[in-house]
Amino acid sequence: MDILTEALSSMRTGHPTSVRTEGRAPWGLRLPSVAGAGFHVVLHGTCWLIPMGAPPLQPIALNPGDVVFLRDGTAHVLADHPSTPAEEERAEQFSPGSPIGTVTLGGEGPRTSLLCGNYHLDQGRPHPLVGQLPEVVHLSTGRGRHPELSAAVQLLGTELEHPRIGSAGIVPALIDSLLLYILRAWLEDQPPATAKGWAAALSDSAVAPALAAIHTDPATQWTVESLADRAGLSRAAFARRFATLVGEPPMAYVTRWRMTTAAQLLRESQVPLTTVAARTGYGSEYAFAKAFKREYGQAPGGYRRRSRAGA
Repeated sequence: MDILTEALSSMRTGHPTSVRTEGRAPWGLRLPSVAGAGFHVVLHGTCWLIPMGAPPLQPIALNPGDVVFLRDGTAHVLADHPSTPAEEERAEQFSPGSPIGTVTLGGEGPRTSLLCGNYHLDQGRPHPLVGQLPEVVHLSTGRGRHPELSAAVQLLGTELEHPRIGSAGIVPALIDSLLLYILRAWLEDQPPATAKGWAAALSDSAVAPALAAIHTDPATQWTVESLADRAGLSRAAFARRFATLVGEPPMAYVTRWRMTTAAQLLRESQVPLTTVAARTGYGSEYAFAKAFKREYGQAPGGYRRRSRAGA
């Protein structure tokens, strides 16, 4: 897998939940904060998104084909106009699969159709690639922008508006893939000359190969010297460049990715702790357990049990 795919995969703790919202003006829907990230896809019509964070952000006008990603699952309002009163959304209206439920509200004015949902992400230890995103990512697919994201939105709209045989499997898969399209589109929007952080790191000729090596084989006994060799830089120059773009020193990120990989293995597999330790670069179960507890505040076995209990 590539770095973007791996970063998202490591944070996911469940399947997305979603609901179709059909509003006719005047309409307004207040959505509470969620433990994860929120998203909206405008399938038909127009509306406004009003973030409710602190400090408050400006209302955002949404048009057909627009996609919004709320990094922290911040509470917000969707409405036909910023001044329209909003009613509360109910969590039980969201579905983890298909068929997707529909919320209908409003009066008899112009129609707006949206797909609204949540991605269940581990916000306790978010990957810095996601953590560096804006609180609200707004992407427009009009005028030929983001053709792959636009194609995914059009496919979703077709399957939801005109369900056919196979739609029950296609829609959840499209929603699952949508997150990758959103983040890729945002990263590609960042001008190379002014890109910062991970947006720059993923395309940097020195840092990107080092990141790829760490992600490909976290079990390797990496050192700053061996990673600098991959980057084609001196040890000092590489360490400075890596820390500037990634936000932490090379060996700190090696440890972060090892622990992230270990946590995912504990959540999603039955492999013994000795295997988890070996796959993440630790020579013994004891050394691994000590490092894991230092990062997560609990022993690996306890983390696995709690993850399964909450699944």
